[in-house]
Amino acid sequence: MKVRQDAWSHEDDLLLAETVLRYIREGGTQLAAFDEVGDKLNRTSAACGFRWNAEVRNNYEQAIAIAKKQRKERKRALERMNKDNVIVSTPKIDENVNVPEMQASIIEEVSTELHPIPSLPKSITLEDCISFLTSLRKNDLLSNQLEAENNRLQRENESLRHKTKELEKKLEKLADQQTIIQEDYQALVQIMDRARRLVMFEDTEERNAPAFRMDKNGNLEQVAK
Repeated sequence: MKVRQDAWSHEDDLLLAETVLRYIREGGTQLAAFDEVGDKLNRTSAACGFRWNAEVRNNYEQAIAIAKKQRKERKRALERMNKDNVIVSTPKIDENVNVPEMQASIIEEVSTELHPIPSLPKSITLEDCISFLTSLRKNDLLSNQLEAENNRLQRENESLRHKTKELEKKLEKLADQQTIIQEDYQALVQIMDRARRLVMFEDTEERNAPAFRMDKNGNLEQVAK
């Protein structure tokens, strides 16, 4: 019974990815790939499937697309072969007939009637897969670094935006206070101007007011200035 519980290593993930890609490329099912990997790693098929869908698959989108493309090309090649509709009749074998010679004859006959099989696209080698995965891993690390830097810049931008709003509120408050001070100053200037004109008017009245004096007979007479 498979009860392995240790963590997945990088080599385990590579084996899982290479096996699944091979099954996709050759037209097999992912379940069969999980069974094969489970037998090699002493893990259950369900554990392999969960690891593939949860962790590994997202790192191999481009490789999966290439494998699916190769599977379609292989399928089209087989369909072109089937269109030829070559049917080889199997003769009734006599007990005295040399079976190996008969098989060789049939193979030679079929090979002369079949059209040449189109060459299938070159399969991805393990070295190509490892090189691709290494490059993908580097790109993934770079992507993570860029994402972290982007998040940091977004946080700084949000903080600066918040500080800008606070400064705008303070500036608006100072502008309101300045308006009030200017209004108070204008009112004070008007009051001082009215007071100055009132003092000048009173001083003028005092200078222009007639002076009187009483003569020896008790009568008031104006004194010339």
